[in-house]
Amino acid sequence: MKAFILDRYGKKNPLRLGDMPEPVLKDTDVLVEIHAAGVNPVDNKIRYGEFKMVLPAKLPVPLGSDLAGVVVKVGSRVKAFKPGDEVFARPSLEKLGTFAEFIALDEADLAFKPKSMSMEEAASVPLVALTAWQALFDRAKIKKGQKVFVQAGSGGVGIFAIQLAKHAGAFVATTAGASSAKLVKELGADTVIDYRQQDFARVLQGYDFALHSQDAASLQKAIGILKRGGKAASISAAPDPAFAKSLGLNWGVQQVMRLLSMKARRLARKQGVDYSFLFMHADGAQLTKIAELIEAGSLRTVVDRVFPFAETNEALAYVETGRAKGKVVIKIK
Repeated sequence: MKAFILDRYGKKNPLRLGDMPEPVLKDTDVLVEIHAAGVNPVDNKIRYGEFKMVLPAKLPVPLGSDLAGVVVKVGSRVKAFKPGDEVFARPSLEKLGTFAEFIALDEADLAFKPKSMSMEEAASVPLVALTAWQALFDRAKIKKGQKVFVQAGSGGVGIFAIQLAKHAGAFVATTAGASSAKLVKELGADTVIDYRQQDFARVLQGYDFALHSQDAASLQKAIGILKRGGKAASISAAPDPAFAKSLGLNWGVQQVMRLLSMKARRLARKQGVDYSFLFMHADGAQLTKIAELIEAGSLRTVVDRVFPFAETNEALAYVETGRAKGKVVIKIK
């Protein structure tokens, strides 16, 4: 099969279009022909080697973390899916590789694609929607009437975090540039702060939850706007010891994570805030609930641009600019 392959870590090393063996199915695996793949900032971070300490990969490997496609074969113990089913997913960490023609993944990671969505639209959903879901409901346990701050509301995660928080009945504040203000208001944001004109830390106070997605300085500010007993989760800060432990990493790596995240954790303790790093996990059951909300009209995706498969490296470069409003997608078939 054709795939865009990571041969060496580094910013100057583009992915190589080449041939890889078609995946071999395990008993609970589903073989999917990929029609479209979402592009995420984490793909570039993996390519640069930023996660190689915690997510070691045996190179060469294809990259990619989102997919929509059609089932072509199932393992002997698969019960929920059959050939011809249209599906979407965020593969588990050990099975990443959606910039390719085929992928094998466990049926527990799959969900049926929303019928109302094209393949390109569906491929833009899994990673960012699951990240928002797990931040808001698994970590924060958001309730009606609470106040939620979503940083970078026009980004992939921000778009779903705003909608899911509003669906839960929360009051939502977000940051966005002037050109994105209309979009995030349409998604449900109650307060929109132009980050070029205002410092959100000077405007917001007494929030119950903050979802951080930018730099270290803004993480300190996000923690600072929370009331005592509030919660903060970051998807872009240094991983913490709990994350390293959840992956079964050794004591030495856990200590490195402890040092890298110490400043944020110390500030959170001082202010009586529960802080954690969030690296979302694949979950077909949660993705099924998200699909139901999409079909009901409660959630929508925003696709900024679709690139042809041959321009996968250009798609990664475009995501790196930070200019995308919503998701960038690669059309594979």
